[in-house]
Amino acid sequence: MTQKMRILFICQHNSGRSQIAETYLRELFGDNFEMESAGLEPAGRVNPLVVQVMREDGFYLGAKKPQSVFELFKAGKLYDHVITVCNDSENKCPLFPGVTKRWHWPFPDPATVEGTDAEKLAAVRRIRDSIKDWLQYPPEDTIDFKALIKA
Repeated sequence: MTQKMRILFICQHNSGRSQIAETYLRELFGDNFEMESAGLEPAGRVNPLVVQVMREDGFYLGAKKPQSVFELFKAGKLYDHVITVCNDSENKCPLFPGVTKRWHWPFPDPATVEGTDAEKLAAVRRIRDSIKDWLQYPPEDTIDFKALIKA
């Protein structure tokens, strides 16, 4: 049996963007990859706005526990592709050490959205939908999961 390609999504707190990306990659291509997500400074829980908008799309992330990039590294985990989903403005977006192919696909942080409750939810929905679209229809010169499956 061929070993599945291992994918790691990283964001600052592992409470939003990386959790969304991991969830959708599992839904879209889970038979072909093993995937995880982690953060440099893991939050205590997944962002409640993210939990709410993901539930709207049929996924429950309320029980997911954010994990540390450093704990994965200390456990000796290795990945074929590491994808940071931190926004360009975040200077602490971590890199996972080791022999991997690294990608950077920045998305806004759900924890920083502002406005009324309805405006915040709308902003997090846009982030969710952008990540889902990116996984299905990646821009040129970046990782393409469909192409990796065919390779």
